[in-house]
Amino acid sequence: MGFLLRMAFWFSLVLLALPFNFGGEDSDQPSVGAVQAFMAVREAIGDLSNICERKPDVCETGKSALHTVGVRAREAARIAYELLDSQLGESRPAPDQPDTDTTTAGIPTKE
Repeated sequence: MGFLLRMAFWFSLVLLALPFNFGGEDSDQPSVGAVQAFMAVREAIGDLSNICERKPDVCETGKSALHTVGVRAREAARIAYELLDSQLGESRPAPDQPDTDTTTAGIPTKE
């Protein structure tokens, strides 16, 4: 979904930059250039950054929604990890037991 939003944003900027003349000079709609569109977007972002001062309930709701998404993502990742570990994981020694099955290319130990 984020990819589609970014693609739509960049596509709209490309369309604003291309010089089309479909409406002619007698069109009642004002023509907007790329610089004017950029300035309008910059002002809109500046306005959105001050929304917490104007409407604190919107920010509280957004914070709660992001928290809920984070908790659900963390839980989904835990479930996926446990599923993959049970399907693909090998038996591992306990944390207090040394791993004697793994061989590495290191300095040989003196016995």
